[in-house]
Amino acid sequence: MTISDGTFIADATDIDAEQHDAGQHDAGQHETEQYESEEYDDDFEELDVELVVLDMAGTTVRDDGLVERAFVVAARAVGLATTDDALEAALDYVRETMGQSKIQVFRALTESEDDAAAANLAFEAAYLDLVVEAGVTGIEGAEELFRELRDYGVKIALTTGFSRATQDALLDALGWADLIDLTLCPGEAGRGRPFPDLNLTALLRTGATSVAGMVVVGDTASDMLAGVNAGAGLVVGVLSGTHDEETLEDAGADVIIDSIADLAEMLGLRDGDED
Repeated sequence: MTISDGTFIADATDIDAEQHDAGQHDAGQHETEQYESEEYDDDFEELDVELVVLDMAGTTVRDDGLVERAFVVAARAVGLATTDDALEAALDYVRETMGQSKIQVFRALTESEDDAAAANLAFEAAYLDLVVEAGVTGIEGAEELFRELRDYGVKIALTTGFSRATQDALLDALGWADLIDLTLCPGEAGRGRPFPDLNLTALLRTGATSVAGMVVVGDTASDMLAGVNAGAGLVVGVLSGTHDEETLEDAGADVIIDSIADLAEMLGLRDGDED
């Protein structure tokens, strides 16, 4: 996919489609559940959870549109889209691929590696400026979840499509360094989502023993596909970010919850009556 002379040109993208076809759970065996606290399904208590891998923006960190705003700033700064229609088409692609490595997204939208690198640098700078200007906050219940997982001996990894510099800036602003066992960005794992690299690297580096004991949590189709492709024991979609229930389900979510505030209870690590 490239932007050329203000025209949006779509090639076959389709890392998403290809990975979905390759990794999707068997349709005859897979059924997504919508978790409701008052209708607790204790099947999840049977999981021997060793590791929870969580996305950042939209899953554990409030996004509030900052990613899209930063993309618009970057697109204008590097001439990525010269008309309103081209910009909107590019934004549609950004929304569809939310959760993927940002440099990979820009490679799809530009004609050369140099152009992609320039656009990515402009995006990261714009995003950091917006974080400083608007501030950044965690999704409600994030820190409580981290502590609950730690109390049960479960390892925690945070993954992102951002660069290491941007990920570190977010972690510093949130003060989460001491609550997390591992943080990873695509450059440290090989490939970004929807490939399984981030999740499998997290499993190896935390010393978890089996993908069956790994829970992958995210708000985008790319997050779900990455979890499926890694063979995660449980792939959980959250509705606090970019994609809706249908999109998450189609991408392979085993269960969908409103936000990570429900995760500990769903996994049987918290009494449902607890305030």
